Amino acid sequence: MRSPYFTAEHDAFRQEVRAVLAAETEGAADVWERECRVPRTLWKTLADHDLLGLLHSRENGGTDRDLFTSVVFLEELGRTGYGGMRAAVSVHAYMATHYLGAVGSPELRAAYLTPAVRGERVAALALTEPGAGSDLSGLSTTASRDGEHYVVRGAKSMVSNGTTADFHVTAVRTTPVTDGAHSGRTGLSLLVIDANASGVAVEPQPTLGWRAAGTASVTYDGARVPAGNLVGRQDSGFYYLMRGLQLERLAAAALALGGMDRCLEQTLRFARGRRIFDGPLAGLQAPRHRLAGLATELEAARQLVHHTAWLLQQGELPVTACSMAKLYTTELACRMADLSLQLQGSHGYQDGSEAARVYRDARAATIAAGPSEVMRDIVAGDLPGAMG
Repeated sequence: MRSPYFTAEHDAFRQEVRAVLAAETEGAADVWERECRVPRTLWKTLADHDLLGLLHSRENGGTDRDLFTSVVFLEELGRTGYGGMRAAVSVHAYMATHYLGAVGSPELRAAYLTPAVRGERVAALALTEPGAGSDLSGLSTTASRDGEHYVVRGAKSMVSNGTTADFHVTAVRTTPVTDGAHSGRTGLSLLVIDANASGVAVEPQPTLGWRAAGTASVTYDGARVPAGNLVGRQDSGFYYLMRGLQLERLAAAALALGGMDRCLEQTLRFARGRRIFDGPLAGLQAPRHRLAGLATELEAARQLVHHTAWLLQQGELPVTACSMAKLYTTELACRMADLSLQLQGSHGYQDGSEAARVYRDARAATIAAGPSEVMRDIVAGDLPGAMG
């Protein structure tokens, strides 16, 4: 459908991005899946095409484009069909480095953000812990001030880019939790921690899907981090994360849109070519109607995501809309992947098939950046006359 949100410039950019990603992933992305990481060459290629700093300022090496340029990029990244690769790139470009661009000092930006935009350094965001995830107030990794350093102790899990990152933007507790409601929110900070620093140990963490994301657990055992690596103000990390998570959830929704576009196209191609009962599978009413229903829901999801992006671009912080967009698109992607595999039958169920990979990868997006249950709770809290 025609859209009021995209210009001819956006459309030309979409074709450029699609060509770049196709050239990079063709014949290579399956290898990345097996190796459970994306290569250094990918970061450099994306940087050479100015794709890692679309929202960052020119002062920091970015191109300072509007938000819908990033929506185009994220949709095309999702359209590649490789969830692990798209997770790795989005974490680097829209999550970890976002905080450096938003509140990082000039020195931190020069040392970490600009090289990341150039594809010279890979970024990871270390939030989730073995005992805490969606409830950020429950994070327990500590950073104690010792002169001109922080001493960091604790563990993080499910860190995308963890096995390949040069640095981690890490959520740490700089003030102990005290008694009182929500007290755990007030003592969080963000630190940039070099992955090769003494006291930092990285262990690959195999996952069901998103295999090329380089997921890892990270242990900080007395790692000494320069005090200048504090991102923004001490004890303000919770508020930075609450704002940054809205961009993260919008990014997840845009990625899901692109992924569903490809999944639907691939399923239709199979259904038209598969002969059954003296005709194509696509000619049978049952699969036709199910595909028609999902295509309609996909278009509805697209309008929700694009409107949410418009709100964010206007300077609003649409927490509920971002939650709705992330919830609806990622769960719809699971249903579409499920139908795609079902219609492809034994062809889709074989390990190594695109349908099987998409099925695995779709599930991860309903968990990352806040699981569906948390999204529903946020939406419920904004309903008229909401309870609790």
